Amino acid sequence: MKRSIYITLAIVATLILVALYFFGRSSKDETIVTTTAKHGEFRIVVTTTGELEAKSSEDIHGPSGLREFRIWQVKLNDIIADGTVVDSGAYIAALDRSDLMNQMKDLENELEKLYSQHTKTKLDTSMEMRNAREELINLQYALEELRIKADQSIYEPPATQRQIQIDLEKGQRAYEQSKKNYDLKHQKARANMQEVSASLQQSERKYQIMKETIKQFTIYAPKAGMVIHKRNWDGTKQGIGSTINTGWNNVVASLPNLSEMISKTYVNEIDISKVKTGQLVDIGVDAFPDKKYTGKVLEVANIGEQLRNANAKVFEVRIFVNESDSILRPAMTTKNAIITEVIDDAVFVPLECIHTQDTISYVYRAGRQVKQQVKLGRSNENEIVVLEGLSQGDEVYLTPPANGNKWKLINL
Repeated sequence: MKRSIYITLAIVATLILVALYFFGRSSKDETIVTTTAKHGEFRIVVTTTGELEAKSSEDIHGPSGLREFRIWQVKLNDIIADGTVVDSGAYIAALDRSDLMNQMKDLENELEKLYSQHTKTKLDTSMEMRNAREELINLQYALEELRIKADQSIYEPPATQRQIQIDLEKGQRAYEQSKKNYDLKHQKARANMQEVSASLQQSERKYQIMKETIKQFTIYAPKAGMVIHKRNWDGTKQGIGSTINTGWNNVVASLPNLSEMISKTYVNEIDISKVKTGQLVDIGVDAFPDKKYTGKVLEVANIGEQLRNANAKVFEVRIFVNESDSILRPAMTTKNAIITEVIDDAVFVPLECIHTQDTISYVYRAGRQVKQQVKLGRSNENEIVVLEGLSQGDEVYLTPPANGNKWKLINL
C-alpha cells in the first residue's frame, strides 16, 4: 500500500517537473522577439490629429445696421441643433429684439409729438399767411382810395394837392413794404414747414428701417444645407444664450459646402520645418476606421500659436481631402500622416531594435549572437534607416536577449 503511494507521488512530481520545464521554456521563448531588416520604400511622416471642416461655406448673418441704433451685441434666444440639414427658407435661429423694441417704442412717442408739431406749425403758418394776405389787400384798397383823391385834387389849392400827393406816396411805400414782408413771411413759413417735415420724415424713415430690421431677428436659411454653429475664439460653439457681435463678425451659423473638405490640424514647432505645401497626406477618420482618404497640404501657417491646455507652440496646417464622400461631416476627428520625405531604396528596422552604448549604435543579431554596430539614417515614428551594418533579411532582436550584455560588439 505504501509502495503504491510512493510510486504515485513520484509520478506526480515528475509530471510537475516536466510541466514546469515546458511552460517555463515557453514563457522564456515568448520574451525573445525578433524581426528582420526590411528593404524598400521608406516614408518619413509627421502624424497629427485634426478636424474636418468645409473648404468653403456660406455664413448666415444676423441683422445688419444695428450699430446705427447703438446696439453692439445681440443675445441668441434660440437656434436649431448643430448639424441639422435644412431646406432653403427654413427657420434657423431667433435673436433677442428687446433693445430694438424699446427704441421703437421711444421713437413712436417721438413720432406722435412730431405729428402734433407738424399739424400745429401748418395751422399757425396758414393763419399767419392769411392775416398777411388780408393786410396786404387792405393796403391795396387804401392805396386805390389815395389815388382817387389825388386824381380829384386838381381843383384843390396847391397845398392840399401837395398833402394828398404825400399821402399817396406814403400809401405806395406802405404797400410795397407790406408786399416784401409778405414774401419774407412766406419764405419763413415754408422754411419752418420744411424743417418740421424733414424731422418728421427722418423719424418716419428711421422707424421704417427699425420695422424692417426687426424682421431680421428671426433667421432663415438662405439655401439648403447643413447648419453648423459658429465657433467662438476659444473653440466653443455658439448656442442659446450666446452673444453675437453686430459689427465685423455678425455671424450666427454657416452652411458649409460638403463636397470639398479640409482637415485642419496643428503641427508642433519641432516638426513644422518638415511640412511644406503640396506634400501628400494619408487621412483616416476616427468615425469610420475602415475608410481611408488621401490629401495634400494646402496651407502652412507662418506664425505659431499656443492652444489652450498646451505648453508648446503649434502651427496651423490645412490639408485638402482629395476624395468627396457624403459621410464626411464637419468637426469629425481625423488622423493625418503627412509624408514629408520618401527614400526609395532603404534598409530599415523598428526603432526598438536600436541600442546605444556611449556614442555607438548597435543591434543584437539573432543567430550570430553578436552586437552589430550600425550607421543610422533618417527615422519616422516607428522605424529607422540603417545605412551600414545590416542587409535585407538580417534577423535582429526587438528587445535585449538574455546575457546580451556579454555578447561581442562587431564594429563597422
